Amino acid sequence: MATLETAPSVRPALPAHRDANVLRWLTAYTASLVGDTVYFLALGWSAQKTVGPTELGLVMAAGALPRAVLMLGGGVVADRLDPRRVILGSDALRCLLILSIAAAVALTTPALWLLIAVALVFGAVDALFVPAVGALPPRLTSPDQLARVTGLRSLAMRLGQIAGPPIGGLAMALGGPAVAFTVAGGLFALSLPLLLSVRIRPLEPHEDRAAPGGSGTARAELRDGLRYLRRHRLLGPLVLVGAVCELGLIGTLNVGMVLLNAERGWGPSGLGLIVACFGAGAAAGAALLAVAGWLPRAGLTMAVTLLLGSLGAAAMGSLPALWSAAVLAAFVGLSAGVFGSLDGALVQTTADPAYLGRVTSVVMLTMVGVAPLSYPLVGAAIGAWGAAPVFLGCGGLSCLGAIYALTSRPVRQAELPRRPR
Repeated sequence: MATLETAPSVRPALPAHRDANVLRWLTAYTASLVGDTVYFLALGWSAQKTVGPTELGLVMAAGALPRAVLMLGGGVVADRLDPRRVILGSDALRCLLILSIAAAVALTTPALWLLIAVALVFGAVDALFVPAVGALPPRLTSPDQLARVTGLRSLAMRLGQIAGPPIGGLAMALGGPAVAFTVAGGLFALSLPLLLSVRIRPLEPHEDRAAPGGSGTARAELRDGLRYLRRHRLLGPLVLVGAVCELGLIGTLNVGMVLLNAERGWGPSGLGLIVACFGAGAAAGAALLAVAGWLPRAGLTMAVTLLLGSLGAAAMGSLPALWSAAVLAAFVGLSAGVFGSLDGALVQTTADPAYLGRVTSVVMLTMVGVAPLSYPLVGAAIGAWGAAPVFLGCGGLSCLGAIYALTSRPVRQAELPRRPR
């Protein structure tokens, strides 16, 4: 097994999806993602057996606060330190935390304060883990393979969302939350030896030119990273487009879909079908970039797929039949998978690797800190006006992001690097 020593700077001869080093990292990342999902299911189940609905919401939302507050600082840490070490430390801490709560749940009924404390600590560790994951790919493979790695990563995220719920449900059926927490901790533990076996390459001199200096303060490096992002002709627009998309679509898909299903009377099986179709479409979109490794006119393709997906989401609230909603959900998922993979790939291949942790932290802050603000607004709006106008309005907001991308010359002309022949 390899140690934490840095491997020589050797470009991989194989494409990323056939590179054993990349696949070991991807397997470790997937195990962590599935562990995340199982943990959240176990936490919610433990809370609903102990407290009322209001306290349940408090427990489930507690982890979002440290993520939002600490995410930018996590980006600085990822850029200052070896991101693989940060990921290793994060997974080790999560493993110990979750196995400890598993023991506590097995021995006694956990108090509300304990569940909130676990959610807060888990969220704080996530604020370190997520930017480090974003900063690691340039140290695993060559620049021409970063788009493929981004597609593989998106595919792993979809797999985690698909595989996590049944694994968590089976664990809780067999032994309750204690067993589910144990399974989650075991998945985090599984990632550790895989991460230890991953070889990383040092940044090339031209990539490391902006690396943070040892004498700089964390605050100065954070300001430097935000300044770099704001002044970059492509990264700033990409982050803005992604933020508008998240604000327009995330509440619609996560909250609005549940309320639309209730409004139409499709039942739990109908909701499951729609969610499954969306997930399958998103996975197919991610797989496209993972296999192809490169798409022509990436910026323009990203903007067009975002526009198509936004129009589909706007129309979904007006569909009366379950089958048509399921088909449209698959189309929206496919568009979202292509858009998300290309957006992530362009960020990965454009950003200076020395700034990538901080850039990732800003991107993720829009997802975990800003986009969830739309949840109560979408719920209240559907309660007041019904699903159709709210879906139309949210889809229209996302369309504005797509139109901005189409009219932004740097975005429209952005290309992914091709593998040298």
